[in-house]
Amino acid sequence: MSEPIPNASPLETLARDRVRIVLVGTQHPGNIGAAARAMKTMGLARLVLVAPEKAPDLNTTAMAAGADDLVEQAPVFATLSEAVADCALVLGCTARSRRVQLEQLEPDEGAARALALAVQGPVALVFGRERTGLDNNELQLCHASIHIPSDPAFSSLNLAAAVQVLSYEVRRAALGGQGVARPAPASAVVASEEGPAPHAELEGFFAQLSETLEAIDFHKGRTPDSAMRKLRRLYLRAGLGSAEVRLLRGVLADTQRMAMLAGRTNPPADD
Repeated sequence: MSEPIPNASPLETLARDRVRIVLVGTQHPGNIGAAARAMKTMGLARLVLVAPEKAPDLNTTAMAAGADDLVEQAPVFATLSEAVADCALVLGCTARSRRVQLEQLEPDEGAARALALAVQGPVALVFGRERTGLDNNELQLCHASIHIPSDPAFSSLNLAAAVQVLSYEVRRAALGGQGVARPAPASAVVASEEGPAPHAELEGFFAQLSETLEAIDFHKGRTPDSAMRKLRRLYLRAGLGSAEVRLLRGVLADTQRMAMLAGRTNPPADD
């Protein structure tokens, strides 16, 4: 493991141990090293890789410039869903508006929310591919998005530079938020007293919800994508705990059972 920060405050330790920087589909190995360096300068230590196009190599080590321990310790996952399965909060860093409409946060707001939720469990700041960023399916897994307000005339931001900006904001929040104009948004407060359910439990609930809506013919032949996007946003904002997820899944299980019985007992409709 990387060395702890000397004389670190509890918030600095929380940021180091609970805030993950997740790089999805990284195309250039050097950018992995540069991102690790950006993290380490700001006291972060949890680097996670998701399906990098190329494994870390000598370019990675060179660009890490002393932060290669973060790269060596970084777990590698096949999918983003696996990488954030145990996370209390997932924030996707995106450069532009997408069809997937998420709450959009400024970098300082995102950092404040991440640190607030880190008390409950691991949190993830997710960065996409250098050329195309995160795809819509990956953004669906996020509770909210973070947008770095670069110059629209030249908005291209290097991956490591984006990681540096967010890592810096997390460190500012951990040091007490000096100079931060806005406090953590009210929605950073988790509704559940037990804390947020892990991401994997929420994804299991969403899968069952989708199956249930199909079973009761909720969509009436319409595409289910739009409704599911809205329902995902609704439930993610609610900050459901594990017990609440189990309760809702029990309701869905009974709904599916009743739909099955209705399908067995109701006579087929006349043509």
